[in-house]
Amino acid sequence: MNPLVVASVLALVPALGDSGPKAPSASDVQDAVKRAVPMLVEKREAYSETGGKHSKSGEKPVKKAGVEPREWPYEGVYRVAGDIPLGYRIGGTSIVATAIVEAAGGAPQGESRDAVLGGLDFVLEALEDPRMGPAFEKGYDVRGWGHAYALTFLLRLRSARLVPEKSKKDVEQAVDMLVKRLQETEIGQRGGWNYSRPAGDASDASTFMTASTLLALFEARQQGEKVDVKVVERALTTLEDARIETGAFQYGSDKDSHTGKGFEDVPGAIGRMAVCEVALYLADRGSVERIRSSIAAFFEHWEWLEKRRKQNGTHVAPYMIAPYYFFYAHRYVAQAIEFLPEAERVESRGKLHTLLWKVREDSGGWNDRVFPRSESFGTAMTVLALVEPTLGRPAGWAKEERTGR
Repeated sequence: MNPLVVASVLALVPALGDSGPKAPSASDVQDAVKRAVPMLVEKREAYSETGGKHSKSGEKPVKKAGVEPREWPYEGVYRVAGDIPLGYRIGGTSIVATAIVEAAGGAPQGESRDAVLGGLDFVLEALEDPRMGPAFEKGYDVRGWGHAYALTFLLRLRSARLVPEKSKKDVEQAVDMLVKRLQETEIGQRGGWNYSRPAGDASDASTFMTASTLLALFEARQQGEKVDVKVVERALTTLEDARIETGAFQYGSDKDSHTGKGFEDVPGAIGRMAVCEVALYLADRGSVERIRSSIAAFFEHWEWLEKRRKQNGTHVAPYMIAPYYFFYAHRYVAQAIEFLPEAERVESRGKLHTLLWKVREDSGGWNDRVFPRSESFGTAMTVLALVEPTLGRPAGWAKEERTGR
């Protein structure tokens, strides 16, 4: 773990007060991140597509003799001809590799660096596959997750100056392509993105996918990429349309039908409220108070996320929470905490870390699914949550940047 990150974590992660369980100590957090990185490096796979003949849901990570392991495929319930969709493989690899970079303060060394660069090679090659093109399938199609998190990963490598000379041209071309691809695949004139579009361009936008994608596009513009203002503004508007009076965000944005029930009740929305509020705040469409409320709701209703962790199925009543929200939620709540006034951050970090330690695996990692392979994703998202105080303010869309977070 990079010494600068260690020092920052030591300064930013004290224990909670005397009420309730103690938060992990600064050294506990430091040790957890230090332990997680080699674990993630070891979990690289040489995944190969089988057309459904051998690949089964729940299989252990694949190690093949003579084949270089270069990826961390995210495994969800959705399969294509028995295989993990390419968008999930690219997205999962990008998230894990980004976590390794951030755990090292932007300067991974040795085997960690090799793993990140192997992930880069995989992502660059996989993005050229026709299945990652702009022809979004009507119905369920997760390529957008690959586009958004690959863009985040490549931009981070570029800002950290980790791109090898031999790959610089390919990375520049891929970044340009990904920005254009995300713009091409927005939902018609409604704005935003969704991995499920049963009604094609008349489909609702997924709020948690839209917010994550906006953060990637904000960073792209900050790094000098040409990002279509109208695409971003439409996406921001669709997020605003999905925010209801309670502070909850709809799962799919539909301003004409706010029920406040199930998906839209606050316990059903805590996994996406924080990331949506951060995206809107960074574009001058939100407030610190709204961010604070989203964090408070997360802690108040966390038990409902926990009830769905490691369970079968996806959206289950009463709040229609899917297990895959679990570590996604913690990662983005950690980001949201850093927008609070400094005096409030310490207690909120401690609460978040306490919850993360409650669900830690015996291996030292984290997993919110029934699939062994998904420990890579859960651990990576947790690492990003733990080092968030060291990462600095995300790029914004506002015309006038604020000082600090």
